[in-house]
Amino acid sequence: MVHCTCREGRAVLRLEHQILRTDVSGMPLEWITYQDAVRLYYLEQVVYTCGRLLYRLRGGWNARTGRRSVIEVNSIVATEGSLQAALKGRSGYTPPLSNKALFRRDDYICLYCGGRFHESQLSRDHVTPVSRGGQDVWNNAVTACKPCNNLKGSYRPEECGLQLLAVPFIPTHAEYVYLQGKRILADQMEFLRAHFPRRSPLRQRLTAQMQLI
Repeated sequence: MVHCTCREGRAVLRLEHQILRTDVSGMPLEWITYQDAVRLYYLEQVVYTCGRLLYRLRGGWNARTGRRSVIEVNSIVATEGSLQAALKGRSGYTPPLSNKALFRRDDYICLYCGGRFHESQLSRDHVTPVSRGGQDVWNNAVTACKPCNNLKGSYRPEECGLQLLAVPFIPTHAEYVYLQGKRILADQMEFLRAHFPRRSPLRQRLTAQMQLI
């Protein structure tokens, strides 16, 4: 049984915060659980850590030394690189398209009427319909509420009186990692934002949100 305390020393009942894993250059790679982080520490693959201390995990007692094993897990851990990591960092890399990431890219806003909706009320729309040669790719996909999607049907926006409120874009891998995150901590958010392209719509949105806090 592993006992865990937070940095203030109180017992943690729910280990729900994700840890951001990067490569040795600091490029964000993915979100991992605290179990995955402990495994990386055990395999001696953690090169350095950033961010605040999230968990202090205590294991068993060493029969020879009498000491109890302790692993401290920070919010960001850098690990040995891999070919996969290098490929994800290339400019031509395109992350997989999913509704979850698409809706978050567009901030859960219908890009036709401008309303913000719950995920269950949204759908993926193809600006140029697939039936007319459009592709199911990031720069042809936008978030649309179901009424707007039904109205548009197999037409292009201009053919049915609709107008796109923003230009769809392909997120970089760092942006995609952000889109996949849950309950992102402030230090993790700042780390990810620093890896977004300077003219990234996501960077601009997060910067504006931080200025309002």
